[in-house]
Amino acid sequence: MSNTNTIPEPAQTAIENAQQSIAQSTALALSDATDNLRNLNTLSTTAIGVALSQYIETGDDKFCNIIKEAQSVVTRGAENFSTVGEKIATVLYESE
Repeated sequence: MSNTNTIPEPAQTAIENAQQSIAQSTALALSDATDNLRNLNTLSTTAIGVALSQYIETGDDKFCNIIKEAQSVVTRGAENFSTVGEKIATVLYESE
C-alpha cells in the first residue's frame, strides 16, 4: 500500500500538470476543429441547395460553379480537420 501522507516530488507534479494542460488544450483544439468542419458543412450544404434550386429554375451555368466551389470548401475543410488531428496527435505523443 502506498503512503498517501508523503508529499509528491515537485518535478513530477509539474510534469503531470503540464501533461494535463497539454491534453486539455489539444482537446479544445480538436473541439474547435470539429465545430469549424460542422459549420463549413452547414454553410456549404445550404449554398449547394440554393444554387441547385436556382440552376433548376434558370439553367444558368454560374450556379454549377457555385455548387463546385461549395463542394471544394467541404473538401478543404475536411483536409484541414485531418491536418489539425494529425498535429494534435503529434503533440500528445511528444508530451508523454
